[in-house]
Amino acid sequence: MSDPIATDPIASIPTAPDPAVSEPEVTAKLPVRIFLVVVDESPELQLALRYACLRARKSGGKVALLYVIEPGEVQQWLALENLMREEQRAEAEQKLQKLARDVNRLTGTLPALYVREGNRRDEVLALIDEEPSISILVLAAGVDPEGPGPLISYFTNRGLAKMRIPLTIVPGGIGIDALDAIT
Repeated sequence: MSDPIATDPIASIPTAPDPAVSEPEVTAKLPVRIFLVVVDESPELQLALRYACLRARKSGGKVALLYVIEPGEVQQWLALENLMREEQRAEAEQKLQKLARDVNRLTGTLPALYVREGNRRDEVLALIDEEPSISILVLAAGVDPEGPGPLISYFTNRGLAKMRIPLTIVPGGIGIDALDAIT
């Protein structure tokens, strides 16, 4: 007698998984959500970073940090410019390492670190275009009378059309307890 499973074409079609059985293969294939935080010297950076870390931890995602070294005003003397660029890069790497420890403490994972040179908003867009795994840009709004900050002003106006990912804006006036409660 022949084996009905071996000859029946319907029997070879996989059945729907049993919902009671966990499927690590399925969840492992889902893309990891990566939250991009732009590193600068603003006090709001800590809010954006904390929000991104908490969201990454709760969603199984990761954090990426971008530090952009903007070009100097005076570019007359090449030797001086190169020395200044090296110092800026060392400062950027130091700051990123410190923030990476904070990310690791909050998420249990190490962030992706990026250092670029150029115009900050152009480099944010370029990185987002080059790295398809980046899925959300997280910025925190400034509370100064001048406005929310140059990146938020740009990305909520003309820059929004250039974005392929969502933009999350953390209010600059939110407290840590309130931030923790919503993430």
